[in-house]
Amino acid sequence: MLATQLTPMVDEGRIAIHDVCQINKFLCNTLKDGRRVVVVLDLKVVKTAHQVNGKIGNPVPFSESKYPSHKTFAQIMYNFYSGIISYFVAFAWFEIKIVFIKSFFCRWTIRARVTNKSQIRTWSNSRGEGKLFSIELLDESGEIRATAFTDQVDKFFPLIEVNKVYYVSKGTLKTANKQYTSVKNDYEMTFNNDTTVIPCDDGDNLPKVQFEFIPIDQLETKNKDTMIDIIGVCKSYEEVSKITVRTTNREVSKRNVQLLDMSGKIVTATLWGEDAEKFDGSGQPVLAIKGARLSDYGGRSLSVTSSSTLMVNPDIPEAFKLRGCGKKSFLFDTEGQVVEGISISDLKGGSFGGGNSNWKTLMEAKSENLGHGEKADYYTCVGTIVYLKKENCMYQACPTSDCNKKVIDQQNGLYRCEKCDREFPNFKYRLILSVNLADFGDNQWVTCFQETGEGILGQNCLYLGELKDSNEQAFEEIFQQANFRSYTCRIRVKLETYNDESRIKATMMDVKPVDHKEYSKRLIMNIRKHAVS
Repeated sequence: MLATQLTPMVDEGRIAIHDVCQINKFLCNTLKDGRRVVVVLDLKVVKTAHQVNGKIGNPVPFSESKYPSHKTFAQIMYNFYSGIISYFVAFAWFEIKIVFIKSFFCRWTIRARVTNKSQIRTWSNSRGEGKLFSIELLDESGEIRATAFTDQVDKFFPLIEVNKVYYVSKGTLKTANKQYTSVKNDYEMTFNNDTTVIPCDDGDNLPKVQFEFIPIDQLETKNKDTMIDIIGVCKSYEEVSKITVRTTNREVSKRNVQLLDMSGKIVTATLWGEDAEKFDGSGQPVLAIKGARLSDYGGRSLSVTSSSTLMVNPDIPEAFKLRGCGKKSFLFDTEGQVVEGISISDLKGGSFGGGNSNWKTLMEAKSENLGHGEKADYYTCVGTIVYLKKENCMYQACPTSDCNKKVIDQQNGLYRCEKCDREFPNFKYRLILSVNLADFGDNQWVTCFQETGEGILGQNCLYLGELKDSNEQAFEEIFQQANFRSYTCRIRVKLETYNDESRIKATMMDVKPVDHKEYSKRLIMNIRKHAVS
């Protein structure tokens, strides 16, 4: 059996039937029916099945029937103490690994380290009131989340400490809700009246935490509300602020921290409550966060929830790599200060130079087939306007504020809107501007609607409409002046079919003059990133 952390090898096709493997680390457990199961924790594929021409020899299943049977120590102890000591103590010796816990729905004990412990949370609704807290347990084979409710909160919360090792027995198992946890286990545990938690002094061999870090530049490809493990250098941090939670009317502390990693990208992580109040970002520490919730608010950002684990300057290889381990790290300049990066967060709603940007050249956008999926794709680029079509770039629209439908001239001084089913004595002009955008490698026809069209032409639509009716030459000059200007553009692309012909439709969602300082920083970070790799 492969441990949870190795299942991606199967999903990605990196291991197959009849491959020859070198097992570097494993656990062996005996099930209740006497069968032995080996849990593989670490392995290396030495030869593929193709290289060894399939199955080698005629292997047969392992059997212990030819060996004399013997009772385990746990069975002997149980028989000896039966009727003298409690049921749990007898079975406490029947210790299993977390990876096997789904096979034992009763009479099991695990020995695990507490890697995270939440604060006590309360609730009140029509069905009553209550409280709960959660912990995360880890051993050599995997991890599992456990939650205590009401009476069990009073019983276990004072007993359990983070980083301590415990024997845990007789919890209720259920299928895990992955929406609320980043713990890699299909099951989770609930403490009940029979649950026992006993401190264990023999736990030095147990791991202290288990991370699966995601580079910051890959967060833009992840779905909203995904639970993420992240590590980065604290580039900057804000002072603690107080906000009132509308649902509970409680005041809570909040602090935003900007993290930079080896990808050269920066993401904002929001700390809450005690984490926000105690955090000290001076000295530019390394932060490792397990189970942060990914948000699409202001681009991409992270929220450190009550179930997240936050570690400052952790003693792990990834942290040493960020610091450079005494060697030159491209994240720090010659004076030891963190270099500039490109943010993928924009919580204050400013320029989208950070934001959920997905920077591409026009050639990359085409070669990567952006827009060909079920949903539209978005990317950011720097491009130059090389041509604008002024023909049919404006239309007469319904004058109401919430309707932009084209009106029909009734030839009697009135204009009819079919959508509103009304006639009006006036109309408003709306822009549909088609521009050809180019960079150093390719070009793309893009449609610009009202706001983006006004941004490129530098005039509002009302003035353009008046000019079009009164001074065609001045109207033409505005289009000429807009040519060969460069902008930072946010573009939406989607494959659309019309008259049985499919083609990519590109729409300008936002446009701003190029911030050459920020753009240069991004280019420098990319150069450094590729130079290191």
